[in-house]
Amino acid sequence: MNTRWTWRYDRYEPEREPLVEALCTLGNGRFATRGSAPECTAGGAHYPGTYMAGCYDRRTSVVAGERIENEDLVNLPNWTLLRYRCLPDEEPAGDWLTPDTGELRHYEVSLDLRSGVLTRRLFFEDARGRGLRVSHIRIVHMGEPGLAAQCTLFRAYGWRGSVEVQSILDGSVTNAGVERYRHLDGRHLTDLRTGFQPGGVAWLTCRTVDPGIRIAMAVRTASRPARPAREAATSVGTVQTYLLPVAPRRSAMVVKTLALHTSTDWPAAAPPSAVTDVIAGAPAFPQLLATHRAAWRRVWEQGELHVPGEAGRILRLHVFHLLQTVSPHTADLDVGVPARGLHGEAYRGHVFWDELFVLPYLDLHFPEVARALLMYRHKRLPAARTAARLAGFQGAMYPWQSASSGREETQALHLNPRSGRWLADRSRLQRHVGSAVAFNVWKHAQATGDRGFLHSAGAEILLEVARYWSAVAVLDPALGRYRVRGVVGPDEYHDAYPDAVTPGIDDNAYTNATAAWVLARGLDLLGELPEARRSELCGQLSLDEGELARWDDVSRRLYVPFHQGVLSQFEGYGDLEELDWEAYRARYGDIRRLDRILEAEGDTVNRFQASKQADTLMLGYLFRPEELYGLFGRLGYALDDEVWRATVAYYLRRTSHGSTLSSLVHGWVLARQKGAEAWRYCEEALLADVADVQGGTTGEGIHLGAMAGTIDLVQRGITGLETVPEGLRVAPVALAEIPRFTFTLCCGRHRGVRLRILPGRLAIRVPASPEDPLAVALPGERRFTVAPGQERWFRL
Repeated sequence: MNTRWTWRYDRYEPEREPLVEALCTLGNGRFATRGSAPECTAGGAHYPGTYMAGCYDRRTSVVAGERIENEDLVNLPNWTLLRYRCLPDEEPAGDWLTPDTGELRHYEVSLDLRSGVLTRRLFFEDARGRGLRVSHIRIVHMGEPGLAAQCTLFRAYGWRGSVEVQSILDGSVTNAGVERYRHLDGRHLTDLRTGFQPGGVAWLTCRTVDPGIRIAMAVRTASRPARPAREAATSVGTVQTYLLPVAPRRSAMVVKTLALHTSTDWPAAAPPSAVTDVIAGAPAFPQLLATHRAAWRRVWEQGELHVPGEAGRILRLHVFHLLQTVSPHTADLDVGVPARGLHGEAYRGHVFWDELFVLPYLDLHFPEVARALLMYRHKRLPAARTAARLAGFQGAMYPWQSASSGREETQALHLNPRSGRWLADRSRLQRHVGSAVAFNVWKHAQATGDRGFLHSAGAEILLEVARYWSAVAVLDPALGRYRVRGVVGPDEYHDAYPDAVTPGIDDNAYTNATAAWVLARGLDLLGELPEARRSELCGQLSLDEGELARWDDVSRRLYVPFHQGVLSQFEGYGDLEELDWEAYRARYGDIRRLDRILEAEGDTVNRFQASKQADTLMLGYLFRPEELYGLFGRLGYALDDEVWRATVAYYLRRTSHGSTLSSLVHGWVLARQKGAEAWRYCEEALLADVADVQGGTTGEGIHLGAMAGTIDLVQRGITGLETVPEGLRVAPVALAEIPRFTFTLCCGRHRGVRLRILPGRLAIRVPASPEDPLAVALPGERRFTVAPGQERWFRL
């Protein structure tokens, strides 16, 4: 039975294994290992995978007659592989046992979220009633980011003899975890070398093909009873074989301890000495387990979120996977937010705009990690500048998909699995990603009070994105407004006009509105800088008053289209055909990927008023109503509650929710409006991965943005929470399905501020240090302070 802190699967279902493996992934922010069965190599229902944050490799494949480059997050050698079989006394050895053998009688997988421990229990029984119980316990150490371990216990029932165990370090792995990528070159590891050291240590070194990251792994295998191993090294791995005596009431145990090091780590060391020295000094499993649990305890204290009921259990799982992908260790790394976590190979491990949904949680709990993720963008600012220059513009043009270098990694072609056809991928035209990066910079400074970052690296990012929007916007004399043409909005369905030769659409409302916001914030930032820093920065970026005057003009006259009294997703959206939604639902059932359905029919979604996900409504996710109305007021448009409600209703009826982010954003927007359907969308967002609502995609990697977004829905959406330089603003929006919850947060210098939300009441507790009181603003212009070491209750 599942509890608040456990996630359990109590039977073996091969078709469900990819989902189980993804949701039972263990990680520490530096690397992660999928929750795959140790007995199995890749194939069928199983896909072992270990992924190191920021470890990418570039390969060239021939697709539809074209040479295509792809940079992938690399699947590292499989350290978990453990084969075993029974050798009853005076009988030949049986078959190697796996969950797929006919002798399996019991199978249970249990993930302890509190301590980051994965337990797998199996029971095998042959036709003569002889049984073998197997228990695996696995950790990826949260305190020591280069260590992991797996402990396996064997117990015999009704027989005596030996269990033959092979502890394998397998370097023959490839990237093959996503079916539609399998025609691409997935061989990313070369120059494999293997060997052994005294003390049961096997090592493997290799490197990625390009850019040549060196990887070293060492596995120490220890058995109880202790038995010498037969050791064999091959060109792709190592095998250590043990014969362990077992009998009723006499168990045997094997522990594999992993040390992992790459040439990108600090301090640098030459493999294999980099890992063999570490593994020689690694503690035994009981001590590793104890220190791992203690590290998770500290992480949970900082990332606390308590929500009652099933929603709370799912949210806790979401926090768990977020913290395994971006943990406190991430603060020391040069990595971004992989959209599918470190849990699989979907999206090739690339960094999209998902930090827009991830950073709000990190700003409130782990601000140093949030800052490091923004520094990933800053370090790739030169690449964004180069991209803008090559496109003929000034400023910085961030890529839709980023990986190691910051160049555009979006594929040129993508496969429609329904039709089998390769199609041009135009999603790289989502220039709004630059606005998301700038938005994150500004909000991080607001939430954390880190003006030093905003005035240095953050300023360079924000101002260069603003410069790009000023350069891209072209004045249309007939309209008297600036226009942005040839882009793609968050709705990836619409990448061109019907029958158009050139890709892209014009004046996407979300793109233009956020561009105007970036330009205005750029001016605000320059206005708040000390004179010396402003002069230095303007000189560094060659910004003059004439260019800044253009920024102001563009920020007030960017064109945003309307039709039928609502915001248009883009210019001409209202002229597209209406889709017969009911007919398509009746014919296909699940129409989330409507684009694939229509293309397979020889049609295109570009002809219809049908969106993949929230696009225009993303504005309601980023901005509170008064902020949104103020932004449009600056642009000279009258946007109010009536127009916005009509806009929300309009797009709700025309969205297929082909992205897990879609239901999240709709739920957020409706919750702010106190809409009757809010919980329906919130619940779908909660279930997106645990129920695999996208139909098999979770097994390829979790949807980190959607997971983080559901957490943020509680912490900022329902609470109406803002952390601002003067303190906290709280304006709760009641959601009957989540009436009470508790969480801690950071607010400026205050760490560990605790909020409790109950129906009609709010409690705020401030830690004793620092000695400054915390200012709190509530609806109705009510303002209070909470003294250090105190808890105050407020009526809402």
